[in-house]
Amino acid sequence: MLKKVVGIAMGGYGSERSISIKSGETVFQNLNTGKWDIYRLLIDKNQWTVLDEKNIQIAFNKSKFNFNVNGENIRFDIIFNAIHGAPGENGDLADILESQKIPQTSCKTNVAKLTFNKRKCLEFAKKIGIATANSIVIEKGDLFDEENIENIVGLPCFIKPNRSGSSYGIAKVYHKEDIKEAVHKAFEEDSQVIIESFLEGTEISVGVYGINGNVIILPATEIIPENDFFDYQAKYEGKSEEITPAKIDIHIVKKVNNISEKLYREMELSGICRSEFILVKNEPHLLEINTVPGLTGESLIPKQLDAAGINITDFFDQLLEEALKKNN
Repeated sequence: MLKKVVGIAMGGYGSERSISIKSGETVFQNLNTGKWDIYRLLIDKNQWTVLDEKNIQIAFNKSKFNFNVNGENIRFDIIFNAIHGAPGENGDLADILESQKIPQTSCKTNVAKLTFNKRKCLEFAKKIGIATANSIVIEKGDLFDEENIENIVGLPCFIKPNRSGSSYGIAKVYHKEDIKEAVHKAFEEDSQVIIESFLEGTEISVGVYGINGNVIILPATEIIPENDFFDYQAKYEGKSEEITPAKIDIHIVKKVNNISEKLYREMELSGICRSEFILVKNEPHLLEINTVPGLTGESLIPKQLDAAGINITDFFDQLLEEALKKNN
């Protein structure tokens, strides 16, 4: 039986490019070469390039969606999506792959667009009874009043790009006079900015994935950042204490797990996702859903897999097999 050709999509267009490449390399190093014919698909704004196991670059024909190796035209059977941010997490890659009828390991286009937009994602969560922070959204070019912002969300507050990840462009603001600078910083990442009330509590991150109609919840991670919040340094440079499994009451764990499963099913998520919560007086409040979570050595999902006793190669196999099955 011929091996399926897997393309590991990595890179992307935004600030998260370097992290995505690290995640893609984790997948590349851990996929079963006896089962899959594996290439990396390095994506940037100007071109898409295929890398083989010897790091030799191969031209990729985006219109025909194939590449040539030793005179043979090769087309991917499936894409393992490891792109954080655009185009992997915002639905653009999914849209292209759906038009090419190529399955991939992450959410379908409409779901990715919903979850990547923090405002719309949180609005959906509220509709199904899940608590969130109070928030407002500002469009680039809008006039905004700092006093009005303070009245709606209070201080301190979080100012974030509405469509971005890895904590790029995020600021925690304590003083009204600092709001304008933080908003302009967030606008460097996106044309929409979401401003949220600060929630005092314990931060919890939960990995979730679906196999054969079952939703599997990984052991939750409790995050204690050294910095003021779980920013880029806390996520990727060791500036946080991460406890997996989280040292929280079993009843609270069950509540968080139930909400995570509800979100996964109701939003029709696919592949591995990570839901972020703040426990406020033991009540989980959703912060965001990450549909292409990091897979680097510093990332939470590999640590949660390890805590669950799940082999990472078997896990990647399952994600690919599930995506192929859904496409049949």
